[in-house]
Amino acid sequence: MLKIIDRYILREITFPFFMIVFVLTFVLLMGKILQLMDLMINKGVSFFDISRLFLYLMPSFLVFTIPISLLVSILIGLGRLSGDNEITIFKASGISPYKILYPITIASFIAFVITAVVSLYLVPHSKFATKNLLFAVAKKKASVGIKEKVFNDDFKGILLYAENIPVHGNFMEGVIVSDARFGREPNTIIAQRAYLVSDPGQLSVTLRLEKGSTHTVDTNLKNYRKMDFGVYDVNLDIESSLAEEKKARTKTSAEMTFSEIAEKLRAISLKATDSRELILELNRKIAVPFACLVFGILGVPLGIRSHRAVKSRGFTVGLFTVLIYYLLRIGGEALVETGRLSPFIGSWAPNVIFLTVGIYLLIRTAQDKAIDISSFTAFLKKLIPGGEQKR
Repeated sequence: MLKIIDRYILREITFPFFMIVFVLTFVLLMGKILQLMDLMINKGVSFFDISRLFLYLMPSFLVFTIPISLLVSILIGLGRLSGDNEITIFKASGISPYKILYPITIASFIAFVITAVVSLYLVPHSKFATKNLLFAVAKKKASVGIKEKVFNDDFKGILLYAENIPVHGNFMEGVIVSDARFGREPNTIIAQRAYLVSDPGQLSVTLRLEKGSTHTVDTNLKNYRKMDFGVYDVNLDIESSLAEEKKARTKTSAEMTFSEIAEKLRAISLKATDSRELILELNRKIAVPFACLVFGILGVPLGIRSHRAVKSRGFTVGLFTVLIYYLLRIGGEALVETGRLSPFIGSWAPNVIFLTVGIYLLIRTAQDKAIDISSFTAFLKKLIPGGEQKR
């Protein structure tokens, strides 16, 4: 059973947590909102498909916003208690920071479980579902990814121009295609109208041109060939048209669940680079949720302040802490991808470093040894390149 003080501390961090999760997730979604709204308003994509895209994007954002929100909410909640001298009353009543850590640990463990479920299960499935949905949208609407009166190079080896695309997006008019995929003599194709014809079984899309002609000039600029046609098909690389997606037929490491990655790692013929990528993704899926437990321990000593002034200082320290944590993570993963660091060290080093710092600061706080927040902030700034020069 939770004691009254434990429930009181949990209430102090619960409301800020949900508020921060909502705000951070909304800010991340803002980067996609305009693009998705353009698909719905100008390209005729249904509201149902747009809603599904929003839903599929959420897990990728939550896996980052939940740990960040946990740390900041702990700093806000404990900072408020410290600013109102309630932490001092706790200490006078014999309640040490170790006991305060108990409800924080419960909140951190709940956040860890939620983030683990999102990271291990929801994110891979949502990314793969997003790719399939984008393909489904692309095969229905000719204008998705193709803008009128603009030279579009989204398809590999093909430059496509459409003079007019109706709002319903069923076809294109006044089409010019430069096909440089075969040989050293690119074909220029001019057609009155073009349609996109999809093959769901092969995940392929064909550009069907009507009433036009092909024009070819050899490399010596001496011979010119022209062929008129009623119907002419050009096979498109739909995978390249989805700029942010890779192969539509197979899953990438980010789209695989924990068990799928483990199964693929058992393959004998796996290349070293592919194996390193899979091991990195496997460790990342666990290390990112583990940050919730690390931030929970680190947040207690940083949130308990000995001074009432500048209550927002704890919030600033929290942002710096998160910034440094993810800079270390990005740097470590970059070293892993280049083969300079093992996947295990690159993924877990930030957690180990911050966990060690958190335990050290917690012990000092329990011993009533003051933590100089300004010195800690200065230390964090030193870790940022050029941080000391920006004043």
